[in-house]
Amino acid sequence: MILPVYIYGQPVLRQEAEDITPDYPNLKELIDNMFETMDRAEGCGLAAPQIGLPIRVVVIDLDVMSDDYPEYKGYRRAFINPHIIETNDEEDSMEEGCLSLPGIHEPVKRPTRIRVQYMDADFKEHDEWVDGFQARCMQHEFDHLEGMMFIDHLTGLRKQMIKGKLSNMLKGKVRCSYKVKTVK
Repeated sequence: MILPVYIYGQPVLRQEAEDITPDYPNLKELIDNMFETMDRAEGCGLAAPQIGLPIRVVVIDLDVMSDDYPEYKGYRRAFINPHIIETNDEEDSMEEGCLSLPGIHEPVKRPTRIRVQYMDADFKEHDEWVDGFQARCMQHEFDHLEGMMFIDHLTGLRKQMIKGKLSNMLKGKVRCSYKVKTVK
């Protein structure tokens, strides 16, 4: 089932998400719905707060990037209770967008390598270092679980430049090709 994507201004997007247990109701169905919602919106990642749930669940599909990054062919995963444990000191900048911020794309500086702990959809534990675009995508999505959005990483000047777009979102003025839930 395709779910509405919550747009900037929705309180759940600024809330810290909670870890879940294996008995979370209908988790497999939720993960399937998140993938379907993300696919319909043509995203490469979606966090549960973006569909109104303050829980630590993220889906990521990097296969959509496999033309540019062949190493991500077939990469489609769910992350349960993910946490970034450590980052390296090296950073790079790349343009990011977000399904909860339609029409906004800005360069964001992030660490190039991160250590993450999470459980997969079968609740098997993982502890690994990831780098490159995968690390960037994970940081972007995992930020949602901390109540953050990529615009929080922008300089004051860049934030000023998108202020009008953000204001329109708060007024419910959003145009995109997928189902959304705005504040108004």
